[in-house]
Amino acid sequence: MSRKPVPAQSGERSRVEVTFDKPQLLPQLFGEFDANLLALEERLGVYITARGDRVGIEGSAEAVAHAREVLQELQSRLIRGEEVDTGLIEAVIAMSEEPTLDGIVRAEKSTPPSIMIRTRKKTIVPRSVAQTHYMKALVSNDMIFALGPAGTGKTYLAVAQAVAQLITGSVQRLILSRPAVEAGERIGFLPGDMKEKVDPYLRPLYDALYDCLPAEQVERRISSGEIEIAPIAFMRGRTLSDAFVILDEAQNTTPAQMKMFLTRFGQNSRMVICGDPQQVDIPGGIPASGLADAVGRLEGLEGIAMARFTAADVVRHPIVGRIVDAYEGQHGAV
Repeated sequence: MSRKPVPAQSGERSRVEVTFDKPQLLPQLFGEFDANLLALEERLGVYITARGDRVGIEGSAEAVAHAREVLQELQSRLIRGEEVDTGLIEAVIAMSEEPTLDGIVRAEKSTPPSIMIRTRKKTIVPRSVAQTHYMKALVSNDMIFALGPAGTGKTYLAVAQAVAQLITGSVQRLILSRPAVEAGERIGFLPGDMKEKVDPYLRPLYDALYDCLPAEQVERRISSGEIEIAPIAFMRGRTLSDAFVILDEAQNTTPAQMKMFLTRFGQNSRMVICGDPQQVDIPGGIPASGLADAVGRLEGLEGIAMARFTAADVVRHPIVGRIVDAYEGQHGAV
């Protein structure tokens, strides 16, 4: 690596050298053409040089200490089998910036995760403190409301947990649902039969499934009825027992739809309701979102957990977090 040094942001200039005890992992840690190191330099305002199993970090004392902590955490994640990419780098930086109230958060960051989700295709571990709490709730509560903006892993982690429980036999069925809200389009004018009309609304759920299970298993389990993906209207009149049930985009339900869905809950089931209260697409004339109504009524009830995410928990490309901030008014309104 040979690049122009990044000026120190503030404070006395410092330099440290870090030695890694598993040099075979360094190509993955550094990324192709040192892309991961370049990303760290840009985000943290440091200059990084790599020679053999040693990495030199130069910048302000505070930035150097921060970069060293992030690099060591990324190596730990690699050792645990995670893949280092831009999303993980942003997540580790965000977690390293969390306040250390009574040492609780710091302990969670420095300790290998005690919770993970194993699917046929990958092992998933939390990428933020909020995801850690959410994943714990997914295994310890019967009903979980996951609230927050896009990109925080609400639906993805719920689908992964559902797949894991289906694989182990903890549940017999996986039921994924969404309200088929028309965001400016009319499905009656779309070509095809009813399935072809509503499938585009359900595509994100299919995407999450294919990321956790081989394609042939997804298709086989859908054909056998073990996995069902359907609009919320198809849930009416049913009792969903021995099932892991997920409602996505729940902010687009009406209070009546939400009540109908929640009362489908059956024996030996788990239900996860995901939504972004700030992104309601219900057509005009509906007095309130069913998600907001349910949270107001049910928060604090035994067996029901609330997992809340913010733009700081976004684990997609970092620009997604900035977009969420902008639309939530933190950088002004149009």
